[in-house]
Amino acid sequence: MLKQLITAICLLAAASAHAQVDVTDPWARATGKGQKATGVFMNLTAKKATRLVGVKSELTPVAQVHKMKMDKDVMKMQSIKALDLPAGQTVSLKPGSYHVMLMDLKAPVAEGSHVVVTLMFEDAAGVKTQQEVHAVAKKSSMGSADKHKSGEHHSH
Repeated sequence: MLKQLITAICLLAAASAHAQVDVTDPWARATGKGQKATGVFMNLTAKKATRLVGVKSELTPVAQVHKMKMDKDVMKMQSIKALDLPAGQTVSLKPGSYHVMLMDLKAPVAEGSHVVVTLMFEDAAGVKTQQEVHAVAKKSSMGSADKHKSGEHHSH
């Protein structure tokens, strides 16, 4: 059992060391009473041209990458199939822009809790990888949310 645990830790450390995408400042919006959806936000910097092609979370059966856009003076949100991550450029997932959307939550997301999402990437050669991200849930209003800096840097 100890040998299996050590092997798992070594594999996780190796995967983190070779991660193709650096993830910084991950955070999630804590939910209020009755809310069944939340957003997860972070900065992504790919070492080589990559695409974010999916997301999953044990908190919900419905996890998607979304974008926000103005349409005739109305802000609309829609799911996207992929988000390009150009090599060496930081792409911010933030309120009012690209973000991870968790819908049909199984339980509320309490302030201070950890929200774990698995990001799915595909590089230009078609190689698919996954990366687990831990985000701390924070309460924030729409106005101050995009100014939030967690001070924590996680890349798993």
